[in-house]
Amino acid sequence: MVLSAIVDISDRMQKEMHIRASLHEKELLLGEIHHRVKNNLQIVHSLLDLQAARIDDPQVQDILRDSQNRIRSMALIHQVLYQSHDFARVDFAGVIDSLVPTLVASYGIEPERIGIEIEAAAVQLPINLAIPCGLIVNELVTNALKHAFPGNVPGIIRVVLAQYSHNRVRLIVSDNGIGIPAQLDLEKADTLGLQLVRLLTSQVNGELSIERQPARFTLTFALPEK
Repeated sequence: MVLSAIVDISDRMQKEMHIRASLHEKELLLGEIHHRVKNNLQIVHSLLDLQAARIDDPQVQDILRDSQNRIRSMALIHQVLYQSHDFARVDFAGVIDSLVPTLVASYGIEPERIGIEIEAAAVQLPINLAIPCGLIVNELVTNALKHAFPGNVPGIIRVVLAQYSHNRVRLIVSDNGIGIPAQLDLEKADTLGLQLVRLLTSQVNGELSIERQPARFTLTFALPEK
């Protein structure tokens, strides 16, 4: 009986060691995947930068810069995942804290003219929600930087992230600029940015509400059950 118990315990220990080794290998593989994805996105970002340097048309340069910012937002999320070693969820408050100031700098805007206010709770998002939400923040903040403060008018852009109820998340991007013109039909607007926001809102199964004066976009969506 003693010998049987020893054999049983040894077998269990070997199985546990095998499971731990397998888990460690998977963690290393996931880490390498996220690292490579981040690096590849940064390469694409650099290629667009080189292309923009060869173009004199300001409108085309603006399109390329918008594309660079979208790629940067995705790369940033993979960087946060890789650094945290938690490949299931990402600290989205950290993403916002890094992304928004980078967007301001990418458009060469002085921080003294357009201030940034970030109020982000510690909300953990799975990557399938973090990437579309990062792109939504990118589009809405970019839209405010480009259109809310014409003629070097100063202002403030505010980003709020909060979790309420037990699994609902609210993401708000607002500004105190000129607002959204009444004649602009948001449902039929053909700008790529607004089209992306609507598409990404559908992707996270969220609801988007819009206020025009002042401009305020509120996205609400549910976290998946753990």
